[in-house]
Amino acid sequence: VQLVESGGGLVQPGGSLTLSCAASGFTSENYVIGWFRQAPGQEREGVSCTSNYDGATYIADSVKGRFTASRDNVKNTVYLHMNNLNPGDTAVYYCATRSRCAWSSILFRSWGQGTQVTVSS
Repeated sequence: VQLVESGGGLVQPGGSLTLSCAASGFTSENYVIGWFRQAPGQEREGVSCTSNYDGATYIADSVKGRFTASRDNVKNTVYLHMNNLNPGDTAVYYCATRSRCAWSSILFRSWGQGTQVTVSS
């Protein structure tokens, strides 16, 4: 399994950014893609989880109303759409996969390399 994140960068407060997680190498359709973020000195935090099987998407309470997730099954890609960003959203964002959605990062075994998101004026 290979996961490749892209789309990070520098954005001003109040701005928007969309991250992509391109997935490959799966032998089953029954998997989920989770988005996590980790700020310096902080624990890795779950942000969203999308099921490839039925498209169900879960968004963490900490970002609900600002972040959404979507998928493109043709491209095997899951997107994290981030709106109204603030400096507290600054972190390295990772995608990861397992069989079922969970908020705990330790349950996920396969991870992408991460993409930096910096929110600053």
